[in-house]
Amino acid sequence: MPARPSRRARPVLTVFAAALAAALVAGCSWAPSITSLTNPYRATVVQGNFVSREQAAALKPGMSRQQVREILGTSLLSSIFHENRWDYVFTFKARNEPMKEYRLTVYFQGDKLERVDGEQMPTEAEFVAQIDTGKSGGKVPLLQATPEMLEKTAPSAPAEPVDATPETPARTSYPPLESPAR
Repeated sequence: MPARPSRRARPVLTVFAAALAAALVAGCSWAPSITSLTNPYRATVVQGNFVSREQAAALKPGMSRQQVREILGTSLLSSIFHENRWDYVFTFKARNEPMKEYRLTVYFQGDKLERVDGEQMPTEAEFVAQIDTGKSGGKVPLLQATPEMLEKTAPSAPAEPVDATPETPARTSYPPLESPAR
């Protein structure tokens, strides 16, 4: 039977064993670090309509509202008091960074684009790089189609023009919504 340590040696051995265990755990790559235990995960939050610098550059004065909507999408803010103005607001909050806010306002004169106001928007590549921080790889994906990619998606034969004249005339009268009283 092994000899038991004396009462005076027990506290010294307890401290030594605790220090040895802490050193071993700190040296392990799988053990969570103290900072990860005190700093919880925070997701990247993107809100609003993302408008890239490339999209903003595609806007030209004189474009119709429909053309602007096809480039930028539906505006986030629309007001009945400012029907000739569309506001695109976009916020980006990355982990441990302050929130960034981007604004783009388009003004119309009637149905035509008059002017565009706003700050410098991020490019698509910059936006993807901001979202992708903290992930392994770090390579920004290709955001522009190559000529080979466009050839693969091109239609094989030109589409036949659709005849716009309907074969049957449109109905001019409709049945009543309620049945007649009996």
